[in-house]
Amino acid sequence: MKNDRYIIAGISALCLLLIIVTSVNSSFLMPLRSGAGFFLVPMEKGVNAVGSGLFGNIQAYSDLRDAQEENARLNERVANLTEENNRLSSETYELERLRELYKLDQEYMNYPKVAARVIAKDSGNWFQVFRIDKGASDGIRADMNVIANGGLIGIVTDVGQNYATVRAIIDDDSNVSAMSQRTGETCNVSGSMELFEDGRLGLDHVRKDADIAEGDRIVTSNISDVYLPGLFIGYASALSTDSNNVTKSGTVIPVGQFDNIREVLIITKLKGEEMQNQDDSDTKRSASEHNDVPQEETQAETEPVIDPIAERKTEKASETSEESSSSGETVEEETGSNG
Repeated sequence: MKNDRYIIAGISALCLLLIIVTSVNSSFLMPLRSGAGFFLVPMEKGVNAVGSGLFGNIQAYSDLRDAQEENARLNERVANLTEENNRLSSETYELERLRELYKLDQEYMNYPKVAARVIAKDSGNWFQVFRIDKGASDGIRADMNVIANGGLIGIVTDVGQNYATVRAIIDDDSNVSAMSQRTGETCNVSGSMELFEDGRLGLDHVRKDADIAEGDRIVTSNISDVYLPGLFIGYASALSTDSNNVTKSGTVIPVGQFDNIREVLIITKLKGEEMQNQDDSDTKRSASEHNDVPQEETQAETEPVIDPIAERKTEKASETSEESSSSGETVEEETGSNG
């Protein structure tokens, strides 16, 4: 370690001496200057080469470090922009879904509704049974109809305090009393996971001569026990006469999408309540129609009823009474005169 310092010190002293020698402009020192120049030029070239190499490496390292820092900043910026783009894309998709949901809400604006988000579903590719984030505390009850994606999706089967379970119309246990919107001919739409692999539902219980044609809009019927009337299900397809030659059947292409359900609308009016309201309306209507008659009858009862026959009998009785009275007075007068 000490030897290294001595060597460096010696070389430094030698370099200093040579610099002084080459700096003095004297003929006496010319040979020494020439020799020093012969010795110093290669050394300067070496030192310059080493210095240039070191400077280049240092500069390259500095540039590399700057580039790495810039790359890190750019990567962070790209990550932020990607995250923002994903968020905006998600919000755009959500906005489109909510617009569709609002459009559906306006289409069935005569029914009160509550919006809900899907929070879970059964295993499998399709949303045949799924759970929503609204429950009894939000007024949700069993048998309430659920709509989304342009039409009927399913029905509430189980209700918790803050959640509810929905069975979709594609489920094997689902049966919906329906009808052709064009003609009112009734039918039944049955769920079938086997059929839905081809994007279809079952269409059955159709009379052979029923006027249901290919492409007819199929909606829930008025005679359904649990489904409100007029909810769009899909389009009739592939109708053919059954082997019994009495009925015909086919399939329905559902309007709803069951592979990705995010938000739904729950109609908070039950079919029983709808029927009760209709009965109450009919009762009120009947009562008002019936109430018009009692009012007329009451007025008639307050007015005197003139019976011509009774009046004639009364007049005759009065005349007879007057005649009897006159006869009695005549007899009394005759008796008095006789006396």
